[in-house]
Amino acid sequence: MQDFTDKTGITKERYKHMCAAAERGSKWYKNVPKAFIIGGLICVAGQALSAMYSAFGLGEKASAAAVSITLIFISALLTGLGIYEKIAKHAGAGTLVPITGFANSVCAPALEFRTEGYITGVGAKIFIICGPVILYGTLASIAYGLLCYFFI
Repeated sequence: MQDFTDKTGITKERYKHMCAAAERGSKWYKNVPKAFIIGGLICVAGQALSAMYSAFGLGEKASAAAVSITLIFISALLTGLGIYEKIAKHAGAGTLVPITGFANSVCAPALEFRTEGYITGVGAKIFIICGPVILYGTLASIAYGLLCYFFI
């Protein structure tokens, strides 16, 4: 097997120097509060929607479904308008954790690859980001269910 330097023409020391120069330090003291606040605001909006739908006479389950649908719609709309990315740039994980992040991870590739057509673009690429989440989330839930069934 060839040495790293032979393959790339870059020495290991030079590569380490390039990585250190390209690496930007995380300002966690700013990022964590912003993610917490924006993620919390998304959850507060969801709770406000729930209260609004309950006030309109929807039951608890119907209200929860309506909140999910509304948050997914708003997230998809903001993704399409290019606003969600700007919010996520500042909020980081605060926009990824709630249901809005999942909706964004479906819509963003669909919009990005729409020029390639509905089958080879949108259809083939729509789950490129969230597909692993669906796959491993499903497998983890099966494993957890089996563990609970046999040991609890």
